[in-house]
Amino acid sequence: MTKQRFASVWDAIEDTPEEAENMKLRSVLMTALKNHIVRTKMSQAQAARLFGVTQPRISDLMRGKINLFGLEALVNMATAAGLHVEMRVLESA
Repeated sequence: MTKQRFASVWDAIEDTPEEAENMKLRSVLMTALKNHIVRTKMSQAQAARLFGVTQPRISDLMRGKINLFGLEALVNMATAAGLHVEMRVLESA
């Protein structure tokens, strides 16, 4: 049996490189949003009002339910939170 090495857990579990890249970006945004909520000591209700979503949506975010969030929604939430989102595109190694 040979061992495979992956650069990311997403590379290992997603079916395509495209899906893996999408999940990497979503996970970074979700982590940033969760950290912002914790750091600012906002309640889920406060975060929901600020981000323009419902409290159950914030609960899903805090519990890491990544499959419920698309990139556009996460970027919109990050912007509403006052976070600045940057993206870099690099050539594959």
